[in-house]
Amino acid sequence: MEDQDGMIPMGGPEDLEVAGGPPEGPPTVKERNVVQQEVGRLLDVLAPERAAHRVDTKTSEVERHRTPRGCVLQAGAGAVTVSWFPDSAQGADLGELQVVAWRGTVSRPGSSRRASGAQVEEEMVLRPGDSATGGMVWRAADGRTFSTDSLAAHCAKLLERWTMGSDVT
Repeated sequence: MEDQDGMIPMGGPEDLEVAGGPPEGPPTVKERNVVQQEVGRLLDVLAPERAAHRVDTKTSEVERHRTPRGCVLQAGAGAVTVSWFPDSAQGADLGELQVVAWRGTVSRPGSSRRASGAQVEEEMVLRPGDSATGGMVWRAADGRTFSTDSLAAHCAKLLERWTMGSDVT
């Protein structure tokens, strides 16, 4: 068990056991602020805040609507919604981000126009976490991880289904 110098080998950094669970105690204010900034950055990429425009005016194939904690990206045949649900200040989690791909027209919160209904095609719940490189990542329940930029690209890919004229079955 000892090496030639009489030392007991301790193993390399890859042999160290790292706790896989959440850190002890609730997240810090700094951690909450970092996550909130990343949520804001994601929403700015997907649905930038801009001055109100006329309801009848369409600027592209996709209508982008911002809500206080998310956005609705509505194409002709479907939509993608992104919603942020922060945990309470005393909670042990930072919150969760929900990305849903819909078939049909999604009614926006507070809208007087109600759609006939939309059906969920795909749903993904992500939680913020630390990456091995020291940044922040979004972790899905199925184990996939996304940076904020790659998550925005994934949402755009989901939306392409509805803008390319293809019908998902």
